[in-house]
Amino acid sequence: MKHEKRSKWSSQATFILAAIGSAVGLGNAWRFPGLAAKHGGGTFLLIYLVALFVVGIPLLMMEVSVARKFHRGAGESMRGINKKTEFIGWAATSNAFVISTYYAVVFAWVILMTVCSVKFAGMTGDVNAAQNLFADLTQTTWDIKGFSIPIPVLLSVIVAWAAIYYCIRNGASSVGKVVKYTVFLPVILLVIMAIKGCTMSGAGEGLRMFFIPSMSAFEDPSLWIDAIGQVFYSLSIMMAIMFAYGSYLGESANVAKDCVIIALSDAAVSVLSGIVMFSTMGGVGMLDSITDSGIATAFIVYPQAIVNLTDIGWFNALFGAIFYLMLVTLAIDSAFSIIEGVSASVADKFHLNPKKVTRWACVISAIISLLYATRAGVAWLDIVDNWTNQINLIVIGILECIAVGWCFQIDKVWQQINRNTKKFKMPRIWIRLAIRYIAPATLLILFVWNLYVLFVQKGGHYGYALWAECLAGWLVSALVFASGFILKLIVRYKKKHGFVEDEIVWEENDPEVEK
Repeated sequence: MKHEKRSKWSSQATFILAAIGSAVGLGNAWRFPGLAAKHGGGTFLLIYLVALFVVGIPLLMMEVSVARKFHRGAGESMRGINKKTEFIGWAATSNAFVISTYYAVVFAWVILMTVCSVKFAGMTGDVNAAQNLFADLTQTTWDIKGFSIPIPVLLSVIVAWAAIYYCIRNGASSVGKVVKYTVFLPVILLVIMAIKGCTMSGAGEGLRMFFIPSMSAFEDPSLWIDAIGQVFYSLSIMMAIMFAYGSYLGESANVAKDCVIIALSDAAVSVLSGIVMFSTMGGVGMLDSITDSGIATAFIVYPQAIVNLTDIGWFNALFGAIFYLMLVTLAIDSAFSIIEGVSASVADKFHLNPKKVTRWACVISAIISLLYATRAGVAWLDIVDNWTNQINLIVIGILECIAVGWCFQIDKVWQQINRNTKKFKMPRIWIRLAIRYIAPATLLILFVWNLYVLFVQKGGHYGYALWAECLAGWLVSALVFASGFILKLIVRYKKKHGFVEDEIVWEENDPEVEK
């Protein structure tokens, strides 16, 4: 069976930049500050950093090292661990594909707001006009009915998908060229906004709220749940992405060092985003308006802050353009990395041309994404996002930990992590405890909590019509976890027509691995 030549990163630095670009996304800019505001600022930041080191970094190392060993995407890498655990990789791939369909539309909304930031020039002090700008542009309603697509949104979606495809059209090669710009630009823009925010009167109050822990907040169990959840969501793990990116690594890659750099960079951008949000909101006296809803913060709350920055309309418009351009640069890396994770898994499994798989993945996902571009799109996005992130992603993480930690020899993974690491090797006990016990236990607690919120606090639904939640929630989740078994049927059929699966084995006496 002919195999397409596999892409490789041009350098280790390129992999680090690409992985940072994937991990650092919209959640860093709006979800992290919102959760920090919800849980007393510094208290949330402290728990987040602890969780990052205890469970986040070990799981990131696990995915990257396994993918580097097999040089395969999520599905085939999990088959290399154990043939019975392949379905976990395909669940991660399928869930990522579902996420790609609505993440691209959020990306499109940000593009639209960037273009229309000039409107802030005529809204100085008019908070009502500012908070309604997004709704006026998108004609959004929280009703599940209303399937017309506003022309500005449609054009923005087309631009978003064109940008996503352009960035990943040649796999690791084109991604490597793009991330050299898209990773640094949002940091530069964040620094500019932080300088402006920190020089505003009232910024000090916001910064104190962000950095100084509140001891009473430690008593809230949701603090721990949200902080741990943010770590898992922010690192792009359990989404097939890091399997794809890790599979493009060369044999000399230092996985341990790279993953620490990626995780710390992701955390640094989150903190910088927090500084921007809290200093700016403190400066305009709107600290109480920060919400843990990312869409509400970015498209409703922050525009109110923008028009209250100064009495100079053009300056407010410029600041608004910088803010939304920053979100564009954050969103694009995450958006195309999700598609790359999906296409890598499919191309590896069926020995297909990666460029063609990427093209079709973009086309199919783009067609489905039109649902979220409609006037009812926000409501459908809310349903699907809750299920993919609050339920599916966590179950996938638990299964990954069980597969690698218990259905495989965890010490082999530890050796792969430390391969090429001459100093500061990752302790065996840390990796073993994190993957076997701490990570699955915390994910299980997170899963139970989310089920409690869904079925006890919310009465078994997220506030929408039952048929909509069954369709976009229950059915989509069922298909995600059934995807691996459906694929087995496809493979069985193709084998009757000459298809041959690759043999993927972790060599028992691997000379590449340090003993």
